[in-house]
Amino acid sequence: MASGQNKIPAKMTAIAISEPGGPRVLKPETRDVPVPGPGEILIRVRAAGINRPDVQQRKGVYPPPPGASDLPGLEASGEVAALGDEISRWRVGDRVCALTPGGGYAEYVKVHA
Repeated sequence: MASGQNKIPAKMTAIAISEPGGPRVLKPETRDVPVPGPGEILIRVRAAGINRPDVQQRKGVYPPPPGASDLPGLEASGEVAALGDEISRWRVGDRVCALTPGGGYAEYVKVHA
């Protein structure tokens, strides 16, 4: 990661899908905080949207894309918490929103900048 990072914990709480089903299958889990790579930023999530693909994923009829997080959450907003290498447009603390391939139902999510 690039310099100038906030103090970021090693672990976070995320909402995972324990099995296909209704809203009761969404369960809190402890996960590693993702580390942004080149061209990525880490967002400290303050809000996440619920949309049809998230519901379909929870029901087990819409799998995450290959290589995407198994966590639901395709929309997230918050502040930039860390920068991967090769990032010049964003600064730690900037307010952002993002469409993600998954992982927005967590305290932190990494996205392509």
